[in-house]
Amino acid sequence: MDFELSKSQKEIKKAAWEFARGKFDKEMIIEQAKAQTLPRTILKEAGKLGFLGIHFDEAYEGGGMGLFENILLCETFCRKDSTLGSALMFSGYAAECILRFGARELAEKFLPAIAGGRMISTGAFLEPDQGYDLSGLQTDCREENDEWVINGIKSFVPFGALADCYIVLCLTDPGASPKNGKFSMLLVESNREGIHVQPCAEKLGGRMVPFARVQFDHVRVPFSNLIGTNGMGYVQLNRFLIENRIQIAAMALGTAMGAFDRALAHAREREQFGKKLAGFQITRHKLAEMTAEIESCRYLTYYAANRFDAGKATSRDASTAKLMATRCAMAVAGEAIQLLGGYGYMTEYEVEHFYRDAKHAEIFQGSPGIQKNLIADEVIGRLKQ
Repeated sequence: MDFELSKSQKEIKKAAWEFARGKFDKEMIIEQAKAQTLPRTILKEAGKLGFLGIHFDEAYEGGGMGLFENILLCETFCRKDSTLGSALMFSGYAAECILRFGARELAEKFLPAIAGGRMISTGAFLEPDQGYDLSGLQTDCREENDEWVINGIKSFVPFGALADCYIVLCLTDPGASPKNGKFSMLLVESNREGIHVQPCAEKLGGRMVPFARVQFDHVRVPFSNLIGTNGMGYVQLNRFLIENRIQIAAMALGTAMGAFDRALAHAREREQFGKKLAGFQITRHKLAEMTAEIESCRYLTYYAANRFDAGKATSRDASTAKLMATRCAMAVAGEAIQLLGGYGYMTEYEVEHFYRDAKHAEIFQGSPGIQKNLIADEVIGRLKQ
C-alpha cells in the first residue's frame, strides 16, 4: 500500500511544522512542564488555525478531514516537542465520542469550542483499583425528575482539573444482560455542582497533561447530555479506544522522530578523537537501526489510520500500532540518550523528556501487556473459561 502524501496532506504537515517552530519555545516548555500546566494561549492559536479539530465535521468548525490528517498533526507536533505536542492534541480528548455518537444538538454546543481551543474536554473512564477492566465500574447514574444523577469516583482523568467538560462512563442499568449493556456515556460540564477534583501527584512524563481524581457527588445533568444510546456506553468506548490508540501511536512516532533528530544533530556536530561521532561505524549503525524502526512504525501507524478512515479498523490494528510505535519511541529515545552521553541526561538537551514522554505514551490507554491481550483476542479468539 502506497502512503505517498497528497499535496494537501503535505501542506498540513508543513503548516504544523512552521507553527511548532514558531510557538514551541524550549524554555517555556520546560517551565510549563515543571508546573504541569498547558499554555492556553498556544492552545487557542492552534485552534484558530484548525489544527485541533481537523478530523471534526465542518458543521462543527472542524476541518472535515479524517483520522489520517489528524495523526499527521500528532506526529509533527510531537516531533518538535513531545510534551507540548501531545498536550495540544489531547486537549480534545474523548471529544470524538461526542462527534461519533452524540446528538447533533450536543455536538453543535461543544465541538466548535473544543476545535477552536476555547474548551478542553476529557474522558473520565477509569476508577480506583479497577485498572483497565471497565466491566466492573461502579460510578452510578440514575434517572430522577427528568435528569441524570451521577455518583462515583473517576481516577487518572487527563486534564481533570483543567477540563471544561467530562465524558463519563456510568453504570445506568446494573441488571442489564449482556453485562456490557449496563453502561452509558454522559457529558458533564465541569462547573456543575457536586464535582470535586483532587489533582494527582507529579508524574514521570506527559507533564502538560496532568491527571486528577474526580468525584461526582449527586451531580445532575439533563437527559440531553446522554451521548449516543442508553446502554451502549461500553461499546462506544471501545470504538473510541480504537481511534485514540492510533492517535497515541502517531504521538509516539513523533516522539521517536524528535529524539532521533537530536541524536543525529549531536552525532554530526560532536567530535571525539579528532573525528565526528557520525563517522564511527557503531554510531552509524545505531542511527540506521533507529531509522529502520521509525520507518517501520510509520507505515504501521499510517496503515491503521487509513483503515480507520475506510471504516475497517479493528482493535487489533490499533493495538498493534500502539504497541509497536510506543516500543519504538522507548527504544529510540533511550538510544538517543546513550548517543548524547551525559548531555542526554540533562533537561536543556530535551532528549530526556522525550524518553519520559515515550513511557507516558506506552502506558496510557493500556500498557504493552494489555495491547497484547487485545491482539491475542482477535488472533486466537476469546477462550471460554
